[in-house]
Amino acid sequence: MSEPTASDARAMLIENIGELTTNDPELGEGIGGRIREAAVVVEGGRVAWVGASSSAPAADERFDADGRAVLPGWVDSHTHMVFAGDRTAEFEARMAGEPYAAGGINVTVNATRAASDPELEANLARLVAEARRGGTTTIETKTGYGLTVGDEVRAARLAGRQVDAVTFLGAHVVPAGADSAEYLDLVTGPMLAAVAPYVSAVDVFCETGAFDEAGTRRVLDAARAAGLATRLHGNQLGHGPGARLAVEYGSLSVDHLGFLSDADIEALAGSWSGAGSRSAARGGRGSQGGAHGTVATVLPACDLSTRMPLAPARRLLDAGAVVAIASNCNPGTSYTSSMAFCVATAVLQMGLTIQEAVRAATLGGAMALDMDRDGWTDPAGAVQPAVGAVRAGARADLQLLEAPSATHLAYRPGLPLVSAVWRAGERVV
Repeated sequence: MSEPTASDARAMLIENIGELTTNDPELGEGIGGRIREAAVVVEGGRVAWVGASSSAPAADERFDADGRAVLPGWVDSHTHMVFAGDRTAEFEARMAGEPYAAGGINVTVNATRAASDPELEANLARLVAEARRGGTTTIETKTGYGLTVGDEVRAARLAGRQVDAVTFLGAHVVPAGADSAEYLDLVTGPMLAAVAPYVSAVDVFCETGAFDEAGTRRVLDAARAAGLATRLHGNQLGHGPGARLAVEYGSLSVDHLGFLSDADIEALAGSWSGAGSRSAARGGRGSQGGAHGTVATVLPACDLSTRMPLAPARRLLDAGAVVAIASNCNPGTSYTSSMAFCVATAVLQMGLTIQEAVRAATLGGAMALDMDRDGWTDPAGAVQPAVGAVRAGARADLQLLEAPSATHLAYRPGLPLVSAVWRAGERVV
């Protein structure tokens, strides 16, 4: 999607910030780079200056944060927002004790195929607006509820008008009534070729009931041949090859991760070795160069909704892996766009600190999308500055909390704390 830009070159000073999370340890305290009594100057859609409020330069406009907290906008690196219908009955059955299986996806496939373009666009716009109100400024979404060439292209095309990154997930499940071998031929051949102009990455659901290791390898090999980045759904329903394959193929991320062995965790942490990994995990990969490790993306809201084990985010971080937190917004297993809820869950139930959780939901998501560097390209073809951090040159994506610190996200869970949101320097909430 085309990015909003500042209407002119006027500089805006956001001053009197009680606590600013920058995600740059060179600017402030801890891995969150926190600065007390801080200020930010925004100009031309980017952050122009960051520092102590007492040292702030002059600006054309001033915004008084009145002692409240400012942090980067959430980067939601895993959603499924192009769909129609809902799966309330499935959710109710799950809450009554029925185990989750991937088969419910076909319910959404049928509803999505039957919906018109305007219906799908309107629902996507509703979800994006909802996410914006919750502080999310960067959104990835996937195809995967069409599962025909025409419907997958339609989903990718519509998504590209409203979100920052579009991922092809034709390998979501085998459609009801289809032959699995023939469908895999379609996904890795004509469907991928048709969708490729509209997407930046390819995903595959590597799981029992979806695609096994051999099928997953075929999808990843086809994506590589097409010059597209890869990511995986993996290790959600049980132990399997997803995390291992993601590392082997150099995928941007592997997501879900409820069932990880020690070897899986070691592989995810080791994927950053020799890739500027430790420096990247601390301060952003953009200036480090080198290859990209595989980000471990955890989806707390989905784990709760499916009553599956929470992903071992604490073990991953302790091992040295790079972790992202995302909403997995979809109608079946995680019908929420609230990144604040996911952050609170990560702190209260997964053992992360506030700074770790906020960083995973901002810079971690940017790393999972390869957007923590200047020069990434959005679906409209526009070259963009880095997201996920508040530092000079980064895109000015900010959220203001109705609270004095980010700690209140977990200290007062469930409350709508977002007071204002800026995206590329433009106030959108």
